[in-house]
Amino acid sequence: MSLLTVNDLSAGYGDVDIVTGISLHVDPLEIVTIAGTNGSGKSTLVKALMGLLTRVRGEMRIDGTSLLRVASEKRIGLGIVYVPQVENVFPTLTVTENLQVVEGVADRRRRIDEMFQRFPALAERRRTRAGSLSGGERQQLAFARALMPQPRLMILDEPTAALSPALVHEVLALIQGLPALGVSALLVEQRARQALAISDRGYILDTGRVVIDDTAPRLLADERMADLYLGTH
Repeated sequence: MSLLTVNDLSAGYGDVDIVTGISLHVDPLEIVTIAGTNGSGKSTLVKALMGLLTRVRGEMRIDGTSLLRVASEKRIGLGIVYVPQVENVFPTLTVTENLQVVEGVADRRRRIDEMFQRFPALAERRRTRAGSLSGGERQQLAFARALMPQPRLMILDEPTAALSPALVHEVLALIQGLPALGVSALLVEQRARQALAISDRGYILDTGRVVIDDTAPRLLADERMADLYLGTH
């Protein structure tokens, strides 16, 4: 049984649908990439999945439970966490305070200790305000915050945006390691080739619709599709 199932989902802003008839699924311990050109509806789809839009029709379920009437802030209780592209940490709070304020966490002190063990660079800067962290450290903190409530599904919107090549590799490695922690991942990523290289499957969006879905290796091997939607080699 899939962890996340989406059937015939349409969503947008005001009276306009940006994505139409979207169907997809994410299985347990799976990494899935959503790719497509700019303006294809990728970020709109993520916002719909997280309950951040009022114009949503269709079906979204987590472990069979409908998400349509579940408020965005309540989805963490169903095992879903969201890492947005920007504003994914509180810059005026320290590293420790950023972890302390995460909702839905049982045994908070133990989980903070576990995050510091998993991210030793954060442990060294636990009293530092998040706004003073490097780009890589800030992304580590965003991941640590998302992992605090022991989610089953992490949804990420452009996690490598504006990062240096070295940090892109670091962030993708963090995502690749999520299944080992019991977490599935659904990511929207402009660096589609690199994201698919760490993914099990992928969906390609064009003008708000899924135009192709397949395993990641097959998507990368399809030269015509890759040139259209992933950029040339």
